[in-house]
Amino acid sequence: MRKGILALAAAGLVVAGGLAACGKSDDSGSSSGSKKAPYVGVILPDTKSSARWETADRPLLKKAFDDAGVKSNIQNAQGDPNAFQTIADQMITDGVNVLVITDLDAGSGTAVIKKAQAAGIPVIDYDRLTIGGGAQYYVSFDNVQVGKLQGQGLQKCLTDEKAPKGTVVAELNGSPDDNNATLFAQGYDSVLNPLYADGTYTKGPNQSVAKWDNAVAGTTFEQMLTSNNKIGGALVANDGMANSVIAVLKKDNLKMPVTGQDATVQGLQHILDGDQCMTVYKAVQLEAKDASELAIALAKGDKPSVTQSVMDPKLNKAVPSRLETPKAIYKDNVKDVVADGYVTKDQLCTGDYAAKCAAAGIS
Repeated sequence: MRKGILALAAAGLVVAGGLAACGKSDDSGSSSGSKKAPYVGVILPDTKSSARWETADRPLLKKAFDDAGVKSNIQNAQGDPNAFQTIADQMITDGVNVLVITDLDAGSGTAVIKKAQAAGIPVIDYDRLTIGGGAQYYVSFDNVQVGKLQGQGLQKCLTDEKAPKGTVVAELNGSPDDNNATLFAQGYDSVLNPLYADGTYTKGPNQSVAKWDNAVAGTTFEQMLTSNNKIGGALVANDGMANSVIAVLKKDNLKMPVTGQDATVQGLQHILDGDQCMTVYKAVQLEAKDASELAIALAKGDKPSVTQSVMDPKLNKAVPSRLETPKAIYKDNVKDVVADGYVTKDQLCTGDYAAKCAAAGIS
């Protein structure tokens, strides 16, 4: 899965915002030359890989558009590239003048971007860059840093547990067709590879999980344990897959440091239980704010400026970008995710977790 890697370009590049909507008729269909009424289409990827898309991204984006008085249509492709393209076709026909997408793969994502641009509709890649797609903007997190935090987190947890020299580490990577998974791996490998080289740890099984499928992740990890019963730590790329790994460990009466990502309620509860050593919190509200601001400006015919870019390695072209900073979460700072409003105390501190939340300083 070690495909082309996005290189962060120097901050300070100010890029005037690509294509503005070029509709030449108003909503009544007259050829008055007036701007089309602002209308944004959003296509989210699925509900299976992570709960965030429906529990966080959808309501945050919808509220931002509603507050700005901008019409929006937010749909979920449910992991189906054909549905992804069908939804895009419907949105283009329906008259959106900006499209925000989280692709499922580069092929279907690129096809949608090209079709939208041919209709004069600018596209914002949301969370994942469509390699070779040529979207006008990209909004995400520093995804190499996400991986670094995971690698550092696993190292911290193994050190805290006084893991013996040469402890075997298994790596369960994200989907090979998701460029973010490639970036996460670049990040955690930059931390772990030197530790493998000097014998601090031993690199064990290393596999990618297509479509971030949580059930497949569990089966894959069980096979890893069968092939190497000395595994003592698991670098797992997100909380959904970590949950499957933890279920396998519990079934086999085993325990070891497990990483994650997304700061889901389930992942945070695993951290409070001591079953997951850390997760990476990505403040989706900041990502949604960036994307909605760009989309609203473009939909209104304005030309937004940004001060960052990333390189599309296939096009060898800088894509104007807004990138937010991720944060490592351990048991002692789970409270930060609650304080930020990403999850609520009522969601997290149910039943037996009430006492565990209190012990973790969540009030």
